[in-house]
Amino acid sequence: MWPWEHLAVGYLVVALALRLGWHRSPDAWTAVAVAVGTQFPDLVDKPLAWQFDVLQSGTSVAHSVFVAVPLSVVVLAVAWRLDRTVVGAAFVVGYLLHLPADAMYGVVYGNGINFDNLLWPVVTGPSADYGSFVENFRFYLTKFGGVLESPRGLAIVVFEVTLLGGAFLLWLLDGIPGVPRIGRPRGRNVRRVEHR
Repeated sequence: MWPWEHLAVGYLVVALALRLGWHRSPDAWTAVAVAVGTQFPDLVDKPLAWQFDVLQSGTSVAHSVFVAVPLSVVVLAVAWRLDRTVVGAAFVVGYLLHLPADAMYGVVYGNGINFDNLLWPVVTGPSADYGSFVENFRFYLTKFGGVLESPRGLAIVVFEVTLLGGAFLLWLLDGIPGVPRIGRPRGRNVRRVEHR
């Protein structure tokens, strides 16, 4: 799954959960935490595999439930200790949503669902290394472009526009959390005071 797709899925789930369960929108820290959480497995595995050749695949260590679950427990414990439970939970939700999303993304390429990466090191897949970080990115972008030109391309474009558009609209409705508010008052209940 592409980074922006992971971000959209994570933000939608966290923002909707906060709206439905707690009747509030994500604050800046929560939005940043879900953004980092949704990208975390790729920020760890991709450079270590694609650039530094330390890992066999760009979806291994941080994509494994054997790493993700204990790390999530630690993050939640630290967040609870710091009285930042919602922020910690946002990171964990983003992180844990990343894993099955990648497993199911093979459907886009006509390969079906593959949970092997989630079981690293018990199950290891073939190496998926096509050179440097830039070369790997180019390979996957070209592959995705080919899918968009296929008969199922229109359905994928509709899915992308719906997913990304929905997340973007919700983010706007939430007040653009995570973006510095230069020249704007902080908080939702701040009234402008005109000086006469």
